[in-house]
Amino acid sequence: MEVLLQLLLLVIGFAMLVKGADWFVDGASGIATKFKIPQLVIGLTIVAMGTSAPEAAVSISAALGGNADITVGNIVGSNILNILIILGVSAVLTPLAIAKSTIRVDIPVVLLASLLLLLGLDGVLTILEGILLLVVFLLYMAYLFIATLKQKNEASEDVKELPVWKALIFTVVGLGFIIWGSQVTVNAATTLATMWGMSPRFIGLTIVALGTSLPELFTSVMAARKGNADIAIGNIVGSNIFNILFVVGLSAVITPVPFQANFIFDTIVATGAVVLLWLCCLKDKKLHRWAGWLFLLCYAAYFTVILLKP
Repeated sequence: MEVLLQLLLLVIGFAMLVKGADWFVDGASGIATKFKIPQLVIGLTIVAMGTSAPEAAVSISAALGGNADITVGNIVGSNILNILIILGVSAVLTPLAIAKSTIRVDIPVVLLASLLLLLGLDGVLTILEGILLLVVFLLYMAYLFIATLKQKNEASEDVKELPVWKALIFTVVGLGFIIWGSQVTVNAATTLATMWGMSPRFIGLTIVALGTSLPELFTSVMAARKGNADIAIGNIVGSNIFNILFVVGLSAVITPVPFQANFIFDTIVATGAVVLLWLCCLKDKKLHRWAGWLFLLCYAAYFTVILLKP
């Protein structure tokens, strides 16, 4: 009976995620259109930070509770999933056009953020290193603010316009469903995994990471299906930047964050995923279906390694 209950909760969680993502994308797109804010900027900020709420909640509350050792695994696992699974699935559904600014600035910032995680190679991310991550995050936010002012007149006009009040309600209620649905899904999946005897590291890097990345998954896939490629790409790129620079940075400022030796491999994979994304879209500024399949194959290989690795 317990297994059936958890499976039912899993289904309910997924249903909340699907509907929440639908409303959230409509609301965020409506806000962008109404105020002539570029879709990419909305994706890199509001959507990215909103869908990263589960990672932030898990990691920061863990730091506050003195369990900061789960922070790196949660963030690294989520960032790998964000690129290899979420962009992989999104690109397989429909090829994604990628803005020049994403290739020239945003993806390199993700790469820099991923490399900065290696500051923990000595076994811990200190308070000073946390401050460094937060400073880089603030500099990136300043860049986005300037970019918004410059590109305001280039906002997309082909999105269905909603009244501001309706767009705000869609955004807030949609985000609420996404976060609540992800919590229900993570709890059910973790309970099932524990019942089936899976190791804590495997659960953290896969099931919990996937669970906290579900908002990005459903939001990006829905955005891709609705033709809002900038929100789909911006959501993932922005989430990865936010996860490392803000979430890990703030966690390290609260308390030094342990960096376990067995996470070095995972951090290298996360960095490699960013490089792969960059290479796949350099030629014609598009993420094609073949690249999506390549990302999914890479994740399958990574999954196999951590499944077999003791």
